[in-house]
Amino acid sequence: MNVTRRQTFMLGAGAVAFATLGTQATTALASPESDKLIADFAGGKTPASGRIKLKAPEIAENGNTVPVSFTVESPMSADDNVVSVMILALGNPAPKVGEFNFTPMSGKAAASIRIRMAKTQDLVAVAKMSDGSVFIDKKTVKVTIGGCGG
Repeated sequence: MNVTRRQTFMLGAGAVAFATLGTQATTALASPESDKLIADFAGGKTPASGRIKLKAPEIAENGNTVPVSFTVESPMSADDNVVSVMILALGNPAPKVGEFNFTPMSGKAAASIRIRMAKTQDLVAVAKMSDGSVFIDKKTVKVTIGGCGG
């Protein structure tokens, strides 16, 4: 098989493009596994924005202990309360990092945890309410190695 100089150049350009863009494009997208986790948790309903507020640092200098917290606006009454909240780190091999269950006796729907993140990725919090509605919030956390900020 004879390979021309043009074919060699195009193959090399394609390899460089894949090496630089291919890995970056996949990190920003949710995996099919995380999409399925959200759909199963939501019971087939489309999550809306609002009512849940996810708090995480924009830049985490140490990916071993990233503080994450959430609050959900709810009166926590018998008629209107938060049933559960799921936290996902979309870039982790196992994206589900926590699930919290609440009752009206909880008083308020809020929690905080520390999670491990190996790389820059999106965090997602999904709240399921007693009336069946589902709310979502997302944050991107940039993980720096060695605290260098880059």
